[in-house]
Amino acid sequence: MFDTDKWQEIFSTIRKNKLRTFLTGFSVAWGIFMLMILLGSGNGLQNGVNRQFESSATNTIWVWSGQTSLPYKGMKPGRNIQLVNEDYDAVKKSVKGIDKSSSRYNMWGSNTLSYKKQFGSFNVRNVYPDYAHIEKITITKGRFINDPDIGQFRKVTVISTQVEEALFKGEDPMGKYISVNGVPFKVVGLFTDEDNRDDNMQTVYLPISTAQRVFSGDNRINTIALTVGDASVDESKQIEQEVRSKLAALHKFDPADPRAIFTWNSLEEFQKFIRLFSSIRMFIWVIGFGTIIAGIVGVSNIMMIVVKDRTKEIGIRKAMGATPWSIVSLVLQEAVLITSFAGYFGLVLGVVVLETVGSKIESEFFTQPSVDLRIAIYALILLVLSGALAGFIPARKAAAIKPIEALRDE
Repeated sequence: MFDTDKWQEIFSTIRKNKLRTFLTGFSVAWGIFMLMILLGSGNGLQNGVNRQFESSATNTIWVWSGQTSLPYKGMKPGRNIQLVNEDYDAVKKSVKGIDKSSSRYNMWGSNTLSYKKQFGSFNVRNVYPDYAHIEKITITKGRFINDPDIGQFRKVTVISTQVEEALFKGEDPMGKYISVNGVPFKVVGLFTDEDNRDDNMQTVYLPISTAQRVFSGDNRINTIALTVGDASVDESKQIEQEVRSKLAALHKFDPADPRAIFTWNSLEEFQKFIRLFSSIRMFIWVIGFGTIIAGIVGVSNIMMIVVKDRTKEIGIRKAMGATPWSIVSLVLQEAVLITSFAGYFGLVLGVVVLETVGSKIESEFFTQPSVDLRIAIYALILLVLSGALAGFIPARKAAAIKPIEALRDE
């Protein structure tokens, strides 16, 4: 039942000690404010890293060639390893657990694209059809490269919306021919990138077989990309090792040579980041909780002072028949009121800062800092319980005061 007199007394005490109450509340508000900022910043950092991984499939193994650094079967180190079509075919055929796959042939340097009187310098990537899944390319019109394009050496291309804007100036590009380094290619698809990555949006895709034939690429490739489906980290590492062993046999280098070929297992790296951010979140909670505890200790100390100042008053109350619970509840309610109000203010302020200032901070590895509403509510509930705990010890001391001793207190 709501006791009006008791709450009036609590507010009267707070008004008489404005500075003391403000400083106590500020320490609590600052603690939960910092907890919200730290949690939001941690989420922002994790979102940025996730976006880097999500720009391509997180279960991809990338392979590219290097130079041998170990002698092998009488051959000296320092041999350049050049990947070729046959390597890609052999890996795709013999290594189990591969879901999607594509090799890539790079055309280095400036690649000039033109349509009518419009010109531009763009990236040209020559790939297989599965590359759309590996790089998470979103087709907005038409289609991506398909198997008949590869088998029939078709001169077709898929361009980004940014290339479309630069060359076609509002004209529908579908079915039109653009010149790629002087060779005409028919536009069969238009794509966009969910993350709007500059390198991808400045790119056109060609069938790898056509590009190798037209641009004197022979059978050379630069990269092999493989997705491993639902494989675990250990299974993906096993697939990675099998790929390395297969290429070592084909090119006659030591499978343990770290520089003959290079691999990057995105699933393994992604799991490392997941574990890292779990540790960061734990660290943030420890720091934030420690800050809140410091504020709660301040509340407890202040309530001890309040009890000391009101010793005679409490003694009179008990002499007039006040029960121990009524004394305890009076102190507890004041402690809970201060911590709840200050905690709610700090929580709201933290969320507002994250939504306003934080939303404007966008970088490659930091984006959309935010706090889960459930976490915020749990933190507030924890704060209220902590406030009750902070007031409990002073409340017990107040309830234990004997009227005779209280009336003698000076």
